[in-house]
Amino acid sequence: MTNKELLYVEDALAHEEFMKTCAQNTSTQLQDAQLASYASELEQKHNEIFNKFLNLL
Repeated sequence: MTNKELLYVEDALAHEEFMKTCAQNTSTQLQDAQLASYASELEQKHNEIFNKFLNLL
C-alpha cells in the first residue's frame, strides 16, 4: 500500500469515527423514538464501514 493510499484510509477511518460518534450522541439526545432508532441504525452502519476500512490495513 502506498503512502497516499494509507493516508486515504486513515482519513476515511477518521471520518467514519466522527460520523459514528455524531450518530451515537444524536440517538441518546433524541426524544422521538423513531428518530432515535434511525440514528442508532446510522451509528451501526458507520461502525460497519469503519471496520471494513480497518480490515484493509
